[in-house]
Amino acid sequence: MIPGIAPKTAAAVPVAWAPQPRHMFVFGAGFVGRYVSERLLAQGWQVSGTCTSVNKKRELEMLGMNASVFDATESSLENIHNLRQATHLLISIPPIPGIGDPLLNLGEDLRRTLSHGNLEWLCYLSSTSVYGDCGGVLVDEDALDTLAKGKFLSQRQKLRESKQYTARIHVADIYQAVLASMCIRCARKIFNVVDDDPAPRAEVFAFARSLIQRRYPDLITEIIDANSTGLDYQEIIIPAEKRVSNARMKQELGINLLHPTYRSGLQSIIDAWQIQSQLPNISQ
Repeated sequence: MIPGIAPKTAAAVPVAWAPQPRHMFVFGAGFVGRYVSERLLAQGWQVSGTCTSVNKKRELEMLGMNASVFDATESSLENIHNLRQATHLLISIPPIPGIGDPLLNLGEDLRRTLSHGNLEWLCYLSSTSVYGDCGGVLVDEDALDTLAKGKFLSQRQKLRESKQYTARIHVADIYQAVLASMCIRCARKIFNVVDDDPAPRAEVFAFARSLIQRRYPDLITEIIDANSTGLDYQEIIIPAEKRVSNARMKQELGINLLHPTYRSGLQSIIDAWQIQSQLPNISQ
């Protein structure tokens, strides 16, 4: 996560303190973008954003957003009238195969549009995959600078035991990190928004399966035994292994993770399923 322009508040503040409602524009109101949008709307913000289809536009408008259908490979920013009025901009459009970041292709148009607008804060949501394969070493936000300058990991770092580390984060913690970054002066800083436990995928999937089996025993009809496939998860080489440090996020943004491990995060998803199943179906 890379916040750009920040409000004038210099000191760190508790995450529970929310910025005054302004106008947020979300490029890419997908899973994360929509989650952020819904909660800002509930706090009195004006929220605009883009999506990729007419049906999604209709859904976002029902939430109270000003939505626009945007094709990053063809659309013009001139057609997005709410962008210039926005005080806050969240960029959450994933890379497109063969193109990369679509907004980079519109860089000049974007700068020109924003330079004549009301922008106070910009945040770019990226992925920890940008760190590449670091051999399981713990990487922080300065690792990008090291990799960009062509430096290499030390031999001691390379000799670390491989454990198929994977970075993950609950969307609720992404949201509180976004809020916190609005409240401090952190222009052009990168924050790794990850939880405290970079556990292997096999371990996470096994725990998720056990949760589902206990709560919904009829939902999983077949369980695949990993050992029966002849594969040893600890011997599989994942060519992008690293452990990602969240120390800066905690220290500078003051984040106290709601879900510090995958266990509480997955449990919250299961609990949400149960709550959702108990709600009345208003469409009938």
